[in-house]
Amino acid sequence: MSLTTLLFAADLGWVALLSPETASRMQFGWTISVHIIFASLSIGLAPFIIYFTWKDVQTTEQRYARLRSFWVKVFAAGFVMGTVTGIPMSFQFGTNFPQFAEVAGELIGGPLAFEAKMAFFLEAVFLGVLLYGRDRVEDRTYIISSVLVGFGAWLSGFWILIVNAWMQTPRGYEMVTRNGVEVAKLTDPVAAFLTPRMPWMYVHMMNASVISVALLVAGVSAYIVWKKPDAEAWNTALKLAVVLLIVSAPFQAVHGDAYGRHVADTQPQKFAAMEAHYETGQADLHLLAFPKSPEALTDPRAENLVTVSLPAVGSFLASGGDFDAEVIGLNEYEENPPVALVFWSFRFMVGLGFLFIGLALWGGYLTYRGRLSDSTRYLKAMIAASPFGYAALLTGWYVTEIGRQPWVIQGELKTSEAVSSTLTGTEATLTLVAFVVLYVGLMLTALYILKWLVREELQTLGVQESSEGRWRGPIPWVSSDD
Repeated sequence: MSLTTLLFAADLGWVALLSPETASRMQFGWTISVHIIFASLSIGLAPFIIYFTWKDVQTTEQRYARLRSFWVKVFAAGFVMGTVTGIPMSFQFGTNFPQFAEVAGELIGGPLAFEAKMAFFLEAVFLGVLLYGRDRVEDRTYIISSVLVGFGAWLSGFWILIVNAWMQTPRGYEMVTRNGVEVAKLTDPVAAFLTPRMPWMYVHMMNASVISVALLVAGVSAYIVWKKPDAEAWNTALKLAVVLLIVSAPFQAVHGDAYGRHVADTQPQKFAAMEAHYETGQADLHLLAFPKSPEALTDPRAENLVTVSLPAVGSFLASGGDFDAEVIGLNEYEENPPVALVFWSFRFMVGLGFLFIGLALWGGYLTYRGRLSDSTRYLKAMIAASPFGYAALLTGWYVTEIGRQPWVIQGELKTSEAVSSTLTGTEATLTLVAFVVLYVGLMLTALYILKWLVREELQTLGVQESSEGRWRGPIPWVSSDD
């Protein structure tokens, strides 16, 4: 991702401009990075809300009613933020990437329309029932509403990932000429919707969302339990989050290993970038990698890294069992993705994944011993780790999207060819700045809402705002004086 820097005179100095392609890519990348946080919040919260709603109706216990009410409010706030941050992305296809919209419109238009009309409205309607209908509808209807809200969130992810999976491994189309422009014509809807990448991407993304939200729920619960150790509802939520982590975190590692072999088969260039593998031949697997110099951060290669590697295991993973398998190196390609971003993002994601497994096993052991809520060290660890699930989710998404470059549609359309030819560097840079400012404001608003809900919950539990606790370090989503 090269930066074209232009300087123009101004009364107060100078302003650096980006090229239209770079600014457009950064704008869309920033927009989807923020949006995916809120989208995954809805997906990951769905099983929690369904469970709390079901237990509330079944048992009529106050703890489940409290948890249901709290997390439905969080879900609603995330849903609103997801809507606000998601709508501009479809417009960016036209303003920044019109060639992509023209070439792929027939393939991506249907799934995007289905997402809005099938998933979004389903989720929105029954979220209203969850928020305001507890005393207005029958118990069965209320439980069904929670299920339909969760189903809508997961269905939304399904349709969106159909589009992205098609861009990764396009199928079910043929290129034809219309009005002098070569475009993709849909020939097989089943093949186009259910591409080889779709099941891998969907399972991995849904589970990543569950992990991210499980860590968030665990962090919020741990903070409240640390403040109010006998808070029955939040002890329950903490245990449930740990159970979900015990299941989902190891599964993600196993599934990710198999997913990596699929990437090696369908996108060998991306696989090579994930391991910074330049020379075609046998590939090692770098368990750990440290730069020998600052230059290695932007250009990771075998000679400028200190690595802890497993010889030939990269070939074994890529081939599914052959240590001598040949892995195509990056030197074989004319254009490569930003290798450093892919390489380090992959390691950051995998490293956090193993951290989550460790936290899950630690929490499982404490639960077995009946000491989960009594371990101050574990409560602190879960509070600190609460945002890390989203960090892993985002870096994994960067591996997926940046690793596909220079293609926006693998093998058919390059990103540089998809950018608007009429967009100027000034326009693209200024809109990028505007989106950054606006979306930072939205994220701060979301964090404030979460902080406010936690504070309100503590006050309901009889914990004063000014009360001193055992935790002395910073809280990621609550200021240290709360």
